[in-house]
Amino acid sequence: MQPQQERNGGDAPQDLCARMRRFVEEVAIPAESPAIARDVEALDRCVARLRVQAREAGLYAPQLPREWGGLGLGWRALAQLLEEAGRGFLGPAALNCAAPDQPNMLTLLRLGAPAQLERFLAPLVRGEQRACFAMTEPAPGAGSDPSMLRTRAERRGARWVLNGHKQFISGGVGADFALVLARADTGATLFLVPADTPGYRVVRDIGMVTGYQIGGHAEIVLQDCELGDEAVLGEPGRGLEYAQLRLEPARLSHCMRYIGRARRALETAQDYVVRRESFGSRLADLQQIQAMVADSHIDLHAARLMTMDCADRMDAGLPVKQHSAMTKVFVSEAVNRVADRAVQMMGASGLSDDTPVAMVWQEMRPFRIYDGANELHRATLARRLLAQA
Repeated sequence: MQPQQERNGGDAPQDLCARMRRFVEEVAIPAESPAIARDVEALDRCVARLRVQAREAGLYAPQLPREWGGLGLGWRALAQLLEEAGRGFLGPAALNCAAPDQPNMLTLLRLGAPAQLERFLAPLVRGEQRACFAMTEPAPGAGSDPSMLRTRAERRGARWVLNGHKQFISGGVGADFALVLARADTGATLFLVPADTPGYRVVRDIGMVTGYQIGGHAEIVLQDCELGDEAVLGEPGRGLEYAQLRLEPARLSHCMRYIGRARRALETAQDYVVRRESFGSRLADLQQIQAMVADSHIDLHAARLMTMDCADRMDAGLPVKQHSAMTKVFVSEAVNRVADRAVQMMGASGLSDDTPVAMVWQEMRPFRIYDGANELHRATLARRLLAQA
């Protein structure tokens, strides 16, 4: 990985962004196809090829420190780069900077013991393995409220034994290991569970509205999965704290990528309305269309500024629990509005596979649920703000 480090040693963020734009336009976007959007195996093969090209372009793993073969970018620089990468459905995955493995890597870096880093993080960094984060459960288990966790980790002699049921686990199909949140006597605890552990079983890939999700969205059953103490990530009883540690940067990274995705939908729609005529005039000359274009740019500008402000706070080492929640709520709703307007401006073309707009629109809607439903964030924010008052 040394050649990449040398190439990027003095690169300014704007230079990296320019190279990223070229990579997305010339490499990542041409690799897109509706045929692979929900085909887990085909997607894995495609992404493996793209990662070779991302390494050659010196763009691989921008979120990781240089000693791990990454670009060592701060959050502000990463925000600019991920917006560019996010214009392509395959762009972030090509960089090995897509969910769930981007936050999985950062969690391992923060909490992992040396042996865990060697066994679990190193293969993730090299792109040889994939992982998932298994927290969400069927009702009445954990969803937006992780305190409802029902998966159990019992101590039996010198071993831990896990039993539980997880669902909607992004990246879970074909994952080599999982970061599993389970309830122990000492409190919620985070475990590293290899997929070949007896009793660990992927039941199915749950069909979802989104596409281009590496590893799909798995339903997973854990039945008498035996693990040693070396499987505990961090300290027992601090799992909920670690889940929050993982989710705050994950939310912000989603914002960065999805701003880029919504921007692409808007650019596609703008190109359409300046060429399409109806009733003797271009659609671009209609005030209703002009209002949608203006409102969309306002939404993207505001979303970008909130994301950058949160990134600056993270770079400064400041707490961002409140700011990341506000940013996630606003950005998820702003990009959804932008994608919806893009569909409306393009009519039937915006609902077809002939352009990327329909897939972008389908991706934007779930973001209001991912990483905590917006209603939950609003309620939590309000309670904190009222308590301060």
